[in-house]
Amino acid sequence: MVAACVILPRDLDHSIFRDSKLLTARRRTLLFETLHGNGALIGVGSADPREIEQINILQASLLAMKRAVEDCATRNRGCLPDYLLVDGKFPVPSSVRQLTLIKGESKSASIAAASIIAKVTRDRIMADNHRQFPQYGFLRHQGYPTKEHRQAISCFGPCPLHRRTFRGVIEFLRPSDSLATVNRVSLG
Repeated sequence: MVAACVILPRDLDHSIFRDSKLLTARRRTLLFETLHGNGALIGVGSADPREIEQINILQASLLAMKRAVEDCATRNRGCLPDYLLVDGKFPVPSSVRQLTLIKGESKSASIAAASIIAKVTRDRIMADNHRQFPQYGFLRHQGYPTKEHRQAISCFGPCPLHRRTFRGVIEFLRPSDSLATVNRVSLG
């Protein structure tokens, strides 16, 4: 789970930022580089598979968002943003005033920019994961439960990156793959 917080510079053309799901990978990468090269304040946060298993996907998403806000503040000399626009209907656990926006990527350039940062960052993490576990094809499906991914889990069993509580993984666990054993796996 990867989230981002972006404060766009005033002089940057905000109209170029769109919902990351509507952009090609090439366009997302170009906009990612634009954001990093034009003075945007960017923070990234994540939650790993073990955290998702322990607190659920919604709470892990909110935790990743909180970490992204904190990372953004760290990069801004410790100053938190004045106001948060949050994609979705649940507020981030933070003292910063905020507004939640369902389908926020289509309503706010800063949310769209954050979605681009999060998506490109996650894709790069999945590319690194592919190098570590090539048999799962993470480079092609980025961990989404495609037919190819399910077949790899069936053939090779789950790896430390797979959520043990996720349907499509749990049925392939061996008795020795208990959650206690899995929780000792450390992911960076």
